[in-house]
Amino acid sequence: MTSILRLPRWVWVSYRFQMKDANLSVPKRTLGRNGPTVSAIGLGCMGMSGVYGPSDEQESLRTVNAALDAGINLLDTGDFYAMGHNEMLLSRVLKDRRQEAFVCVKFGALRSPEGALVGIDARPAAVKNFLAYSLKRLGIDYVDLYQPARVDPNVPIEDTVGAMVELKDKGYLRHIGLSEVGPENIRRAAKTHPIAALQIEYAVVSRSIEQRILPVTRELGISITAYGVLSRGLLSSGHIQPSPGDYRAHLPRFQAENQAQNQKLISALRSIADRKKCSLAQLAIAWAYSRGNDIVPLIGARKVERLNEALGALQVELTPQDYEEIDREVPIGSIAGDRYPAEGMKALDSER
Repeated sequence: MTSILRLPRWVWVSYRFQMKDANLSVPKRTLGRNGPTVSAIGLGCMGMSGVYGPSDEQESLRTVNAALDAGINLLDTGDFYAMGHNEMLLSRVLKDRRQEAFVCVKFGALRSPEGALVGIDARPAAVKNFLAYSLKRLGIDYVDLYQPARVDPNVPIEDTVGAMVELKDKGYLRHIGLSEVGPENIRRAAKTHPIAALQIEYAVVSRSIEQRILPVTRELGISITAYGVLSRGLLSSGHIQPSPGDYRAHLPRFQAENQAQNQKLISALRSIADRKKCSLAQLAIAWAYSRGNDIVPLIGARKVERLNEALGALQVELTPQDYEEIDREVPIGSIAGDRYPAEGMKALDSER
C-alpha cells in the first residue's frame, strides 16, 4: 500500500481538506448586494461535453455529485454546450438533487450542425424560446441564474434584460446575470433590473477586467463568476498539446509561437506553488478566490480527482509577499496570445 506521505503534495493537501475538515463545507458567498447565497467556488460543466476532447460521462456524473457532496452548489452550464448535451447530462443529477443545486445557464449562442458558433440571438422572443428548451432538457421548473452568453449587437440590452424580467416574474428564473459585458452595457442592464452576477474570464494571467469592468461591478454591487481561472488547463498541467477535437487547438495561447513566453510565466508560477507546497492549479485557484468576496471562481473539473485538487486550494493562504512576487513574475498583460481567436474577440463586448 502506498504511503500517503509519498503522494504528491497537492494530493495530500486535498486529502487533508477532506479528512481533517470532513464536516466543514465549502464557504459561501453572496451574488450581488442582496442576491442568493452560493458556494464560494462553482463547478463549470462545459468540459464535460467534449469541448476539450472526449470525456467520460460516468466520471462527469460522479464529479457533479461529488461537488454537491462537498458543498459546491453552483453548477454552470450553457444551452449551446454540445448543442444541449451538457444540460441533458446535468439533468441526470438534478432529477434527484435539484434542491441542492444553484443552476446557472448561459444562452443565445447559435451553432451550425457541425458545431461551429455562427452568431448570437438575444431578441426577447429568442430569450423565451431558449429558456423553454433549457427547462425541458434540464428537467427543472426554473433556472436559478440566467445569462446571455454574449451581447447581441443588434438588440438593445434593455430589451434582452426586459424579456428576462418577464420570465422572472412568471417564476421561470430567479436571478438575472450577464456574461462578457463591457462597462456601458453593464450600467444599462443594471438600470433595467438588478444584476446578480457577471460571468467573465478572470485569472492570474487574464486580468483585463481590473481596469474598467471590476470597478463598475463593485460600484453597482454585481458579483463576478470567474471562468478560465486555470486558463483552460494552461495553469493546471503547464503544457498542453491539444488533440484533435480539442477546442484549445484554435486558441492563440496554445499556439506554438506563444508557447515559449507562456512557459516562462508558468515556470515562475510553479516555483511559487512549490514554495507554498501546493500544485500550480491550486495556486491559480487560490489567487482568484482571494481577490474579493464578490468573486466566485468556476472550476472546470471533469474528474473527481481534479475536483479534490481544487478543494485543496481553499486551504492555500497567500501573503502580501506572495502577491508581490506573483505581480512581479507575471505582470498584467504578460501572457502571450489573446483569450480567443480574432473572430471570438470581436464578439466580446467586454473587450471593446
